[in-house]
Amino acid sequence: MIKLFAPLYELKGVGPKFAERLTKFGIHTIKDLLWHFPSRYEDFSRISKIADLKIGESATIQGVISAVKLKRTWKRRMFIVEVLITDDTGSIKAIWFNQRFLLGVLKKGRLVNLAGKVGTDPEAGICLVHPIYELTDYGLQTTVKDKEAVVGSLSTVDQLKHTGRLVPIYPETKRLTSKGLRLLIKISLDNLEELPEPIPPHVLAERNFPEINAALRQIHFPENLKEARIAKKRFAFEDLFLLQLVNIRQRLRLSKERACSFPADIPYLKSLLQKLPFELTKSQKVSLWDILKDLEKPHPMNRLLQGDVGSGKTIVSALAAILVARGNKPFDAAQGKQSAFMAPTEVLARQHYLTFKKFFPDFDLGIGLLTGSEAKIFYGEGLESAVKKTEVKKRISDGGIKIVIGTHALIQGEISFSDLAFVVVDEQHRFGVRQRAELLKNNELGIVNSESKNKKEQDKFIIHNSKFLIPHFLSMSATPIPRTLTLTIFGDLDLSIIDELPSGRKKIITKIVAPGNRDKAYAFIRGQVKKGRQAFVICPRIEKEEDTEGRILSSQEISRLEMKNVKEEYEKLSKKIFPDLRVGLLHGKLKAKEKAEVMDKFKRGEMDILVSTSVVEVGVDVPNATIMMIEGSDWFGLAQLYQFRGRVGRGEYQSFCFLFTDSGAKSTFKRLQAIINAKSGFELAEMDLEIRGPGEFLGESQTGLPDLAMKAVQNPDLMKAGREAAEKILNADPELKKYPLLLARLEGFEKEIHLE
Repeated sequence: MIKLFAPLYELKGVGPKFAERLTKFGIHTIKDLLWHFPSRYEDFSRISKIADLKIGESATIQGVISAVKLKRTWKRRMFIVEVLITDDTGSIKAIWFNQRFLLGVLKKGRLVNLAGKVGTDPEAGICLVHPIYELTDYGLQTTVKDKEAVVGSLSTVDQLKHTGRLVPIYPETKRLTSKGLRLLIKISLDNLEELPEPIPPHVLAERNFPEINAALRQIHFPENLKEARIAKKRFAFEDLFLLQLVNIRQRLRLSKERACSFPADIPYLKSLLQKLPFELTKSQKVSLWDILKDLEKPHPMNRLLQGDVGSGKTIVSALAAILVARGNKPFDAAQGKQSAFMAPTEVLARQHYLTFKKFFPDFDLGIGLLTGSEAKIFYGEGLESAVKKTEVKKRISDGGIKIVIGTHALIQGEISFSDLAFVVVDEQHRFGVRQRAELLKNNELGIVNSESKNKKEQDKFIIHNSKFLIPHFLSMSATPIPRTLTLTIFGDLDLSIIDELPSGRKKIITKIVAPGNRDKAYAFIRGQVKKGRQAFVICPRIEKEEDTEGRILSSQEISRLEMKNVKEEYEKLSKKIFPDLRVGLLHGKLKAKEKAEVMDKFKRGEMDILVSTSVVEVGVDVPNATIMMIEGSDWFGLAQLYQFRGRVGRGEYQSFCFLFTDSGAKSTFKRLQAIINAKSGFELAEMDLEIRGPGEFLGESQTGLPDLAMKAVQNPDLMKAGREAAEKILNADPELKKYPLLLARLEGFEKEIHLE
């Protein structure tokens, strides 16, 4: 018997080279292999007679190999294996290109099944091109080495894996085919230990789902499509059910924790709002009120604040932080607590710091900036100084700084907070649970230097020990994600949405620019610069990708090689197109200090045009910049394009966004047109989802839970069913004492996923 978590090398026939191919799909164990589910199925269940075959149809035939021939075409430089198969109605040829090893497999006189599409060949005539083959000499025990994988012996019709049945097709590569995967999965299932069912029987019964052992066989080797669909639905339900258990348990844990309570000082808040040079939008006010009501509670806030680029999320969270710094009403500085703002980049951290300075110049309780490259302290108008990092850390630990803004530098090194009570994380999906725990580790308000040496236990203690006060948590995200996905992935968070832009903002004029209109676009940019405005030029790559000599490239690879890169574009624009203008260069390979210097020059108006990669996607605020020109726009996701466009239109001037593409595909035009038509980032996300489907929309690692999120999008009713089942079980048994198998599976599931 094979254990579920046994390494792949324990499986007969899996050598080091083949195991290495599997690791590219993240397949390291038997469990990984069996959970590598089919993407679709081919119906080869009906065996056709050769005389009845029609060109263009997919079919399975069974016959005797009556001839085998190897041919070589010098013009195309390839070997062709040509096999003649005969049944009682006629004969047909099957051909394979560059697979000489088949000469040792498909021998004259052998009985074989072939499954594939009936086509034509100039020389062979009507034939099967690259069909799936399966030897069916029943009773004849034979083992043949297959380049794709291990080929076992066949003795009964029930053992057909590749033909004569509904055949699973898997995600594959050139050197790892569905046939090889089917062979390994069949061997694994035949020798696998009996698996315990983690989902309570009554939960499965209520939805007519099969238990886990039957479901595994039915998803890989189903008798019919209905059986395959039910098995797939069962595993989708399991993941969503477990995810909702994680979310609800986290909510329950937090409801038992204690946090500082901050009743809102409404008169002081009104005075702050009156000093702002603008009025908050309705959705900003609603979101701020949500946050203030959470801060009043003696339990920690756990909220997600979503809003479009430039919608004013930072000012909302900043107002909350200032109220936390003032303490409980009436104002008592001694009761004021600390807030920490974490940003994914130094550029964004610096932007938050400047926002505080600009809109709250009278705040004199200390604002600190701490990144990998700089450290500053601000104590009100005219009282700012660049200091050593050690000084900032000292002032954080003694409570002399009430608001700390930084990057991951806040959780690296020896930084101790005196009384951290409010944590704000921008672009929440870029930070993990463990990183949040790091922020709390040396917080005197909650716990000072836990003596536990076990990192895992220490983090658990820090986050969940109700004897100590823990900070309120607010995450902010400008990444537009459909509401269904948000509720699935961030189901443990309360949600506030800012769905309006500040008043006075002009709509950004967006155009898709064909290659023939490039010179007109350059002329327009020159005209804007002459008026005193500035422009961004965004490229997908930093530098040109080197070609692989002698390798035949696909059309997509050729497109990648021709993709615009910032270094060449900078040379072209600065020397040929705009030699009289000031052109700057920015990309991710520059050192942090160099990037900061470039951005500062651009903000000060010392550059007219900034050629950059996606490093300007978040955290750049240059009101004088009115043009966003995006090269190779079809290489970016719609969410990214929306973020780029949000870098302009932040001032009083009319702004423009030009989407350049060399693609003539209708699908590309339709996708880019969505940027023009969408009224908000959330509407755009829904449109993007509809155009590309959940797989392409989410990618492989956007959320850490791509498969689960896709299941929720494809079947929101299934997500609802998973949540209802989770709530019902936890309401009756919060500790899952009656369900030890479910608890064990849940603990393993929490290790597998990352909610970032």
